[in-house]
Amino acid sequence: MTLEELVGSNSTDIKMETVSQALEELLVVAQRKDCLTVGVYESAKLMNVDPDSVVLCVLATDEEDEDDIALQIHFTLLQAFCCDNDINILRVSGVRRLAQLLEEDTEDGNGNEPRDMHCILVTNPPVQPLQCPALQNISSFCEESRCRNQWVPSLDLQDR
Repeated sequence: MTLEELVGSNSTDIKMETVSQALEELLVVAQRKDCLTVGVYESAKLMNVDPDSVVLCVLATDEEDEDDIALQIHFTLLQAFCCDNDINILRVSGVRRLAQLLEEDTEDGNGNEPRDMHCILVTNPPVQPLQCPALQNISSFCEESRCRNQWVPSLDLQDR
């Protein structure tokens, strides 16, 4: 391995870690400001009604979700809609980490079904827009990825 390859891969790892941290920060801030929509169906409904308010679509899977054909079809449709409407998209592995961040119970003792964490939308209301540097970092990362012809960048979120 050359020095350039070593330094380049290290800076990529650091960039991915920084973007992962920014995503976690953004999701927490957006939840506090009631700017999150969680769930595949809820997200599809919101994008149908008000796509201009959506600034980020997070599509999350874990290894066990890779064979879920229905979920993959939903993701394909959501990605196409996001591309048509200039909405930033991130593919994320780490559904459990998202549930931790958003303080969701993955196991509900009352027999209630936990919320679907496979799709999360971040909205930016025109009245009080999100003033969050994390949103700018993620938007820049998505823009850079598109310039490299990677239309749906991926991140790995680590359980903590």
